[in-house]
Amino acid sequence: MSPALVLAAHGTRSAAGERTLSALAETVRRARPGHRVELSYLEISSPLLSEVLPAVRGRVVVVPLLLAGGYHAHIDLPEVVADCRPDAVVAGWLGPHRLLTSALARKLARAGLRSTDAVLLGAAGSADPEALADVRAAAHQLAVRLARPVTAAFASAGAPSLEEAMERLGSTPAARVAIASYVLAPGFFHDRLATAGAGLVSEPLGADPDVASLIWHRYDESLRRRHVLPQARAQASR
Repeated sequence: MSPALVLAAHGTRSAAGERTLSALAETVRRARPGHRVELSYLEISSPLLSEVLPAVRGRVVVVPLLLAGGYHAHIDLPEVVADCRPDAVVAGWLGPHRLLTSALARKLARAGLRSTDAVLLGAAGSADPEALADVRAAAHQLAVRLARPVTAAFASAGAPSLEEAMERLGSTPAARVAIASYVLAPGFFHDRLATAGAGLVSEPLGADPDVASLIWHRYDESLRRRHVLPQARAQASR
């Protein structure tokens, strides 16, 4: 039996956000029929990761539904895994990755992106410099895909703030500002993006097939790493 896949999302008070994450989990299941896939949350929503992990028998891979590193990726999630299932394999967070770039570009196009629009990549933000660097790398990848500058902006911690970026781009000759929503689901942060005054805001990444493919890529990647590291240690000890 292949290891079970446990998705670990942050958690949201938005009913629409929970429905979107449930739809994403279903898209992930459909991509590989026969694999066990469980959705869990680090906080706020139910079921919690701390409840799901002990209930799953056999081998487990946890994939964080997080677009960048930060406190939840480096502290929260590892602590829960260490307490509840120290045998579980923890995969890397999702971004940046070309599959996210494809999903972002597609959602911008569906929302009506114009060639004259100035583009922001709107993200939640973090106090962790490495997490901010992940988002800026994602903005760079989107800029390459769109063949135009893309500025990373943050709805909470991080510079430039969403307000600062909007003010800066508002003084340029661009016809309007388009925000690529770099969040997985509706909720507090997407609401901040939607009310920032941009001419266009794309939908959250949601249950996009490319996001589901990326989740399985992180799953496979973590298992390869788990297999290769013991071999490397054995060779080093010879």
